[in-house]
Amino acid sequence: MSVVIIGGHERMENRYKEICKKYRHKTKVFTKMRSDLSRQIGTPDLVILFTATASHKMVRCAITESVRSNAVLERSHSSSASALIHILEAYV
Repeated sequence: MSVVIIGGHERMENRYKEICKKYRHKTKVFTKMRSDLSRQIGTPDLVILFTATASHKMVRCAITESVRSNAVLERSHSSSASALIHILEAYV
């Protein structure tokens, strides 16, 4: 399964990837808005949106791309490791 994480903290980026690797998921993490974010997202199976740390522009981009690629969109206010684990457990 491929997972895209939008938002979160930069210092947690490697931790997010480690957690997803334990569940055998390919992961892309975007903590900052890029000009080509919509092209970088691709066609994931799951988009995780950490709403507290994502800008409004990132949120709109993530929603648009998840609808376009028929990906499941999960939102979490918290961008902690335990919040990510909780979301991934629901899709195992």
